[in-house]
Amino acid sequence: MSTACRSLKVFVLCASTLVLCIPSPSQSFPQNESQRQSFLHKLSDAAIERTTHTVRYVSAYVGIPYPGGDVPADTGVCTDEIIRSYRALGIDLQKEIHEDMKANFGEYPNQPRWKQHHTDTNIDHRRVPNLMVFFTRKGENLPITNQSEDYAPGDLVTWDLGGNVPHIGIVVDKKSSSGRYLVVHNIGQGPRAEDVLFLWKITGHYRYFGPHT
Repeated sequence: MSTACRSLKVFVLCASTLVLCIPSPSQSFPQNESQRQSFLHKLSDAAIERTTHTVRYVSAYVGIPYPGGDVPADTGVCTDEIIRSYRALGIDLQKEIHEDMKANFGEYPNQPRWKQHHTDTNIDHRRVPNLMVFFTRKGENLPITNQSEDYAPGDLVTWDLGGNVPHIGIVVDKKSSSGRYLVVHNIGQGPRAEDVLFLWKITGHYRYFGPHT
């Protein structure tokens, strides 16, 4: 997640304040196209709202409550903007990813530097590679193209910033002068809506509507 995810090279954290997030009432899983579009519109709005917050890019490992845990509200990395946007819709990615990883640990990446032999509710949902696997398993894995019209508000996009440094953002319902939809992401300056869709190599394109309930 940083130099563009610059600080994301390491997730070595010092914890100060622990935050328990109370999510909004959860959305029911959309059953038809109208409900799907309504969900994606709300997710886009939630991501845009995140750009009103001041967030310092802090890529530290922090012990947080479970479920509904969050790092201090004025800190975070690129994944935290995804987590917080979904929480505004009542969907707790910390819980959803933990439950899927616990049942399918071998399906998720385990980089040597993580030194991880079991799930960790403090960090699993905050790692881009884990989000990519989760959205592929539980959401919709969409084509990666170089056509801007193939990306719509509410879509989730991941990139390789170079040197296998991952990054993630949400396409939102705002356009740049180029006519492309903007992306809300945090690459080191806090959550911003910017015309960065094709700035780096795209590695994933997803839609996720929450758990089937």
